[in-house]
Amino acid sequence: MLKPMLAASLLLAATGAAFADPIEGQWRTRSGSTAEIADCGGAYCITMKTGPHAGKEIGRFSAAGGGSYTGTVTDPASDKTYKGKGSLDGNSFRMGGCVLGGLICRNETWTRM
Repeated sequence: MLKPMLAASLLLAATGAAFADPIEGQWRTRSGSTAEIADCGGAYCITMKTGPHAGKEIGRFSAAGGGSYTGTVTDPASDKTYKGKGSLDGNSFRMGGCVLGGLICRNETWTRM
């Protein structure tokens, strides 16, 4: 009886790790700083961990399916928030924010650490 319970516990623990979204983790920004993307209650919060803006939350995304994400991006230098989107491709996360209905956009590609 103990062996089946232990096997079920191990399977449940492994399954929980499998449900982690692939966007979560540590990322190297274009400037060389480190950012962390973590679950923050139904969304994924992006927080700078190193660099001149360490500690600032600079984005909040929700999964849109197929490796795409939508939400908001905040420029840490000006504290202005923009409509944002992101896409995951292997160990690269391309994200950006737009104004004027998408007419003017700024994008960056980050690399998973």
